[in-house]
Amino acid sequence: MSTARSTGAQASEPHAADSHDLIRVHGARENNLKDVSIEIPKRRLTVFTGVSGSGKSSLVFDTVAAESQRLINETYSAFVQGFMPSVARPDVDVLDGLTTAIIVDQQRMGADPRSTVGTATDTNAMLRILFSRLGQPHIGSAKAFSFNVASISGAGAVTVERAGKTVKEKRSFTVTGGMCPRCEGRGSVSDIDLTQLYDDSKSLSEGAITVPGFTGDGWMTRIYAGSGFLDPDKPIRDYSEQEFQDFLHREPTKVKVNGINLTYEGLIPKVQKSMLTKDREAMQPHVRAFVDRAVTFTACPDCGGTRLTAAARSSKIGGISIADACAMQISDLAEWVRGLDEPSVAPLLEALRQTLDSFVEIGLGYLSLERPAGTLSGGEAQRVKMIRHLGSSLTDVTYVFDEPSTGLHPHDIQRMNGLLLQLRDKGNTVLVVEHKPEVIAIADHVVDLGPGAGSAGGTVCYEGPLTGLRAAGTVTGRHLDDRAAVKPTVRTPTGKLPIRGATAHNLRDVDVDVPLGVLVVVTGVAGSGKSSLVHGSVPPGEDVVSVDQSPIRGSRRSNPATYTGLLEPIRKAFAKANGVKPALFSPNSEGACPTCNGAGVVYTDLAMMAGVATTCEDCEGRRFDASVLEYRFGGKDISEVLAMPVTEAEAFFAAGEARTPAAHRILTRLADVGLGYISLGQPLTTLSGGERQRLKLATHMGDKGGVYVLDEPTTGLHLADVEQLLGLLDRLVDSGKSVVVVEHHQAVMAHADWIIDLGPGAGHDGGRVVFEGTPAELVAARSTLTGEHLAAYVGA
Repeated sequence: MSTARSTGAQASEPHAADSHDLIRVHGARENNLKDVSIEIPKRRLTVFTGVSGSGKSSLVFDTVAAESQRLINETYSAFVQGFMPSVARPDVDVLDGLTTAIIVDQQRMGADPRSTVGTATDTNAMLRILFSRLGQPHIGSAKAFSFNVASISGAGAVTVERAGKTVKEKRSFTVTGGMCPRCEGRGSVSDIDLTQLYDDSKSLSEGAITVPGFTGDGWMTRIYAGSGFLDPDKPIRDYSEQEFQDFLHREPTKVKVNGINLTYEGLIPKVQKSMLTKDREAMQPHVRAFVDRAVTFTACPDCGGTRLTAAARSSKIGGISIADACAMQISDLAEWVRGLDEPSVAPLLEALRQTLDSFVEIGLGYLSLERPAGTLSGGEAQRVKMIRHLGSSLTDVTYVFDEPSTGLHPHDIQRMNGLLLQLRDKGNTVLVVEHKPEVIAIADHVVDLGPGAGSAGGTVCYEGPLTGLRAAGTVTGRHLDDRAAVKPTVRTPTGKLPIRGATAHNLRDVDVDVPLGVLVVVTGVAGSGKSSLVHGSVPPGEDVVSVDQSPIRGSRRSNPATYTGLLEPIRKAFAKANGVKPALFSPNSEGACPTCNGAGVVYTDLAMMAGVATTCEDCEGRRFDASVLEYRFGGKDISEVLAMPVTEAEAFFAAGEARTPAAHRILTRLADVGLGYISLGQPLTTLSGGERQRLKLATHMGDKGGVYVLDEPTTGLHLADVEQLLGLLDRLVDSGKSVVVVEHHQAVMAHADWIIDLGPGAGHDGGRVVFEGTPAELVAARSTLTGEHLAAYVGA
C-alpha cells in the first residue's frame, strides 16, 4: 500500500530532465553589449527588436549561436577541428541551456558562375539521378547530366607488382560528363572588345595598352616591350600578322627581360586569367568599370546557355530534357514531377516532390533551378537556405533567423510567419532578429535592445510578452503602432523617363513612363519583376546613381573613414598643417605601428583552437607609430580624430582651425542617413547590416547624378529609422533629384508621389504593370494585393 503511494508521489513530480526550459545568458559583453543578462524560453518564438546597431545581432548571432556552434565543434577530434573555422568563446559570463543552433542568415550566396539554385539546394543532384535512371536514350550515370563534370578519357600502360614480378598492363578509362566543352559549364561565353584593350595608334613605349595595371613604365608593359616578340616603338596598327598573334594570343612562354626570367603571355589570355575568373563584386571599382566596358557575355552558341552537352540534352523523360526541367518555373516543375509515376524510383520522386513543394510553400515558386545563385537577393538567399530545414525531422533545435521578412511583400510575410510558427510547433526554439511589426506580432517572447545604437545601445530595455512592449515606453514600443498617412498632395513631375518593350527576365513587353523630379516607388510581390524593370530598363549612365543590395565588402582594416573616402581629405589636412607626407596618417601605410602593422591588435594563431587577439602594447590599440601621434591638427592627433563619432567630427571639421570642407561634406551625408553615432575608425566588420546599407547610401549620395535608383533602402532599418530615411528621400527630391525606390515597406509606399505596381503574381504570373498612380488612388481602388495591404496599413 505504502509502495503504491510513494510511486504515485514520484510520478507527480516533474522529471529533472524537463526542468531545462530556458537559455540563460548572463553578463554578455560582445561588441557593444553592456553586461546583458536575459532568459530565453525554449520551444517558443522569441523576437529581438531595437534600432539598427543596438546589439541584436551581437546577442543572438555573436553570443548565443556562436557559442552553440563552438561547443559542437569541440565534440570533434583535434584533427578534424584543424580543418574547421575556429570560433572564439564569446565575451560572456554564463551561457546555460544551449541547444544545437542552425543559423539561417542573409549572407548572399557565392557568386561562383557554376552555382545555381538547383546545385545550392541539391535539387539538381536528385534530377540528375532521375534522368540517369528514366531518361531515354540512356546516356550514362548521373555525371553525364552534370554541367560541372567534363568528359575525359585516357589510355596507357601501368606497371603492377604481382607475385614478385613486374607486369605491364594496358588500361583505359572514360568519364562521361555533361559539361558543355565550349563554355565549360558556365552557360555564357565572353567576347572582348579589343578597342578597350589597346590604342592601335600608339606603340607599347607610348602606353598603347589601356588595361588597368598596364602602366607605361610598369612591369606588365616592360615584359611585352622587352620580350623580343614585338617592336616597342612600332604602332600596333602596323604589326605583322605574326606580331599581332604574339601580342594577343601567344601561349605562356619563358622570356628574359633585363636579365630576369619571366613568363610572357598574350594580352587576351592574360586579361581572362587575371580579371574574368574573379567575382565581379570582389573587383576594385576601376577594374570592374573596365570589365563592364570591355567584356560582353553572350549565351553559349553550342549549348544555348543550358551549360550541358548535346547528349545530356537529348535524353528525355516524357519529352522533357534535364535542361527543360531546370529552365521551368519551380511551381511548374513541381507539377511535372507530381505527374511522374515510376515505382522503381519512388523514394527519389518523393524527396524531389517535397523539396520542390518547399520552394512553392516558402514563396520561391517563381524561381527556376538554372538561376545563378549569385543573382539572388539577400532575402531570396535566406529563404533558399530555409528549404533544407522545412522538412527536417530534427526537434529541440535552435533556429536563428536574420530578418526573414527582408525582400518580402506584406502578402508574403503572412506565409513566412506560418513557416516560423511551423518550426516552433515541431518543438524547436526560434530566435528572430526583426523590425517588421507583422513579424513581431507573432512572438511568444520579445527582447527589446537599446535605447540607442552603437555606444548608446547594448542594454535590454524590455523583456517579456508582446502586450507589455507597447506600454514599456521604449523606442520600439512607441513606434510599433506607427502608421504613415497617405500624402494629401503630391509633387508634380518635371518630366518622364519612358521605358518601352521591357522584357528582362519575366517582364511581359512592359511599357511604362517613370515620372522624373518626384519620389517614385515600384512595388509588387517578391518575384513580380520590380528589380528587372528598374535595374534592367533604367539605362545606367553618368546621370543615374544606382544603390543595389550587394553587400559592402571590407576587412577589419576597413572603416567608415576609408570606405567613404573621408580619410583622404583628413590625411591631406594633417600633412599640410605639419609639412609632412599624407601617407604618414594612414594605419595601412607608412604611419602604421611597426609592432601590429597598423591593426591595433596582435593576433596569435593557436591552430585548431580559436586565435587570440590582444591589444598592441606599443601603440595601445591606436594603430599608429608614436612619432605620427606627435603631429596635431586642430589640437588633436590622427588617432583621436578616428575615435570621434560622426556628429562630433562634423562639428570639429566645420569651423575654426580644423575647418576642412571636403571632410565636412562627407560627414554631413553620414549624419543625414542616421549614422551620427558610429566612430570614424570603427572596423566595417563590426557594423550591422542596416548600418552597412546606410553607409553605402551615404557614399553614393556624393555621386553626381540626376536619378537615384534605390533597391529596398529600408532593409535592416528600425521603424524609427524609416522616418529619418523618408526625410532624406524628401531632401533628395526637393534638391531637384529624381528618386526611384524598389520597396515593400508600406510607410515608403504611403509617402510616394507615384506608385508603379507590378504583378499580379510572381514569375510567369507577374511581369505586368497592374497599377500606375498616386498612393491615394491605389488605396481607393484596392485593385491589387499591394492596394489591399496599403489600405489596411493606413486604416482606410
